[in-house]
Amino acid sequence: MALDRTAAGPWTDEEELECVSVLPESPDVATVCFQAPSGRPFEFEAGQFITLELPVPGGPLYRTYTISSSPSRPKSLTITIKAQPDSIGTRWIIDNLRPGVMVKATGPAGRFTSAAHPARKHLFISAGSGITPMMSMTTEIYDLGRPCDIVFVNCARRPSEIIFRHRLEHMATRIEGLELKWVVEENDRYQPWTGYQGRFNQLMLGLMAPDYLEREVFCCGPEPFMQAVREALAGLGFDMDRYHQESFHAPQMPAAELIEFPEVEDDLPEEHVLAEIAFEATGVTYSCPETETVLAAARSAGVAIPSGCTFGVCGTCKVRKTAGEVHMVHNGGITEDEIDEGYILACCSNPRGKVALDI
Repeated sequence: MALDRTAAGPWTDEEELECVSVLPESPDVATVCFQAPSGRPFEFEAGQFITLELPVPGGPLYRTYTISSSPSRPKSLTITIKAQPDSIGTRWIIDNLRPGVMVKATGPAGRFTSAAHPARKHLFISAGSGITPMMSMTTEIYDLGRPCDIVFVNCARRPSEIIFRHRLEHMATRIEGLELKWVVEENDRYQPWTGYQGRFNQLMLGLMAPDYLEREVFCCGPEPFMQAVREALAGLGFDMDRYHQESFHAPQMPAAELIEFPEVEDDLPEEHVLAEIAFEATGVTYSCPETETVLAAARSAGVAIPSGCTFGVCGTCKVRKTAGEVHMVHNGGITEDEIDEGYILACCSNPRGKVALDI
């Protein structure tokens, strides 16, 4: 599809994305490149994500993916994805998405970005496909052309499964201050490995970045991996206000913390109390118990609200409330300014009485 170079302004999610290439990275890993058919550039912050609407059998499926490209290269946008054994959306992308296919997307969104935490020295720690936001942040810094101070740590099962390895190693030869540290669990057959081997730990951290106490730390990967990194840093006296992580998994709280809160009376949603939700754009009104979330009620009423994590982190299910009240307990997927403007996260909001939504 030819691009319209006369289009003005940045891309918005009212326009579908066109897949222009699919590049295999390693087994079950691929980088998908999108462009806007209008030719509009993409505006986002390194580390943010987009949500794709995937036409899988049985209805659209919404999946959230971190952007792996850099905002310093605004004419295209890439995601780098890894299909797990139980993947549905990611497997559909790898098996079906081809150049010329159009997909709907919302975003960009997210607050896991170095732009929100400027620093002179960075420590990027990732595992597996958690490398994608680190790649975006590093590429943006690299494109500035100035010396930097980044210790870039990535953990993988084998050397051949380190995503972006060759690209990052090339970048490290062209800029001063980018130090790459690879950690693998096992060797590739017939391929000697002379780097770090085993599981990331405090000893490795001290060897890789002796000045870790002076760095701004960004971490992304499976929750057990990030928990190990948090515990390693906390045990070494790191200022955890300078630790930032990206996760689309529900935050876990130690049991000891759960029982320390004093008992307080709260006006919580009740199962025997009915609420009524008016979906204004569709003309649908639906009654449900207060304990049912707005997202669950919308699905029962046949109203489509895009969603990603379903526990208040990603912000994909953000909708504007025009009337009424909700009980919302989120995990950072919405800002106070957005709440003041009337927005809620449908996945973690319970209706109180009569509520009207602009959807």
